[in-house]
Amino acid sequence: MIIVTTDFVPGKEIKELKGFVRGSTVQAKHIGKDIIAGLKTIIGGEISEYSELMEEARHQAIERMKEEASRKGANAVIAVRLETSAVMQNASEIIAYGTAVTVE
Repeated sequence: MIIVTTDFVPGKEIKELKGFVRGSTVQAKHIGKDIIAGLKTIIGGEISEYSELMEEARHQAIERMKEEASRKGANAVIAVRLETSAVMQNASEIIAYGTAVTVE
């Protein structure tokens, strides 16, 4: 499955549009990681616990988007975007979306 942020796949021709596809996940903070992150805000630096959590969430959302594209018979997803939003105080949704296509 080819995944690109552009409206085309370099060196390939779009043969068929399969439609909008998306994948999402909602991730909640872990209380232990939240305590460690709180301490890190005092001394500064990257909060790796949250970075890892968000990286896993992005990966899961993209995989779910790819699965939907495969079910539609696509071999690529163009114009891919990622967005995040808070769905409650300690949880965020990550969504990956794009246009499923068949390329040759």
